[in-house]
Amino acid sequence: MSYATIEYAYAEGVARVTLARPDRLNAWTPEMGAELADAFARAALDGEVKAIVLTGAGRSFCAGMDFACLSQTDENRARRRRTDFPAEMPRASERADFEGLFNYLPSIGKPVIAAINGAAAGSGFVLGLACDVRFASEDAVFATSFARTGLVAEHGVAWLLARAIGTANALDLLLTGRRVDVREAKALGLVNFVCPPDTLQEQAMRYARDIAQSCSPRSLRIIKRQVWDAGLETLHESTANADREMLAAFDSQDFKEAMNARAERRPPRFVGA
Repeated sequence: MSYATIEYAYAEGVARVTLARPDRLNAWTPEMGAELADAFARAALDGEVKAIVLTGAGRSFCAGMDFACLSQTDENRARRRRTDFPAEMPRASERADFEGLFNYLPSIGKPVIAAINGAAAGSGFVLGLACDVRFASEDAVFATSFARTGLVAEHGVAWLLARAIGTANALDLLLTGRRVDVREAKALGLVNFVCPPDTLQEQAMRYARDIAQSCSPRSLRIIKRQVWDAGLETLHESTANADREMLAAFDSQDFKEAMNARAERRPPRFVGA
């Protein structure tokens, strides 16, 4: 399948999805949104794909919404708020909370690793925040931008950002819309890893390949759901769900394979069940 605004590639258990409008700093458009959702569904349905890396082409991750899109009608803007996926697609979380324009990423049943090269602003900021793990190049910059363009904290970013870096820090970034360099982003916990620009892609891909080759797809899917759903659960609910999942894990093929592999001193061959 070919795309007009993104690129899709696969190698060694990892799908790499690249925002590909470098002449526009990968500014977001409805077409890009539809193609990105299709690519994530494609990766989620492909049993060979164990992890996904999301990045941008050129010198930007995603500089925000393309200004040309802001003149669209209210009806068109409202249509972009929902993302529908094939019913057979394996999901991490089934919660309706994770079905929006950007915040459907927690529902993808495989780890999504952002490799943030350059600017992540506005919609691009939200997109990166909805990923599970974030790598960033040393020249990456971040900005919410909403308050400086007469907008508000859209697409669930208020919840996502407060959960990631705390309420006070989230309010600081959202109220000021100021630019944050990668050093401050790392100190805030906004990114996990900082890399030289020329090694960013390889380091993110190496991380994803290690997950793909070493971890149970079943465990990855359930752990991802546990962590994202925890923000909407009580401790009692989270613990009860964990206890239930642990009992099921003991009966899973992947756990039995891991025990056999350890006894036989060989790498496990997980099947995701």
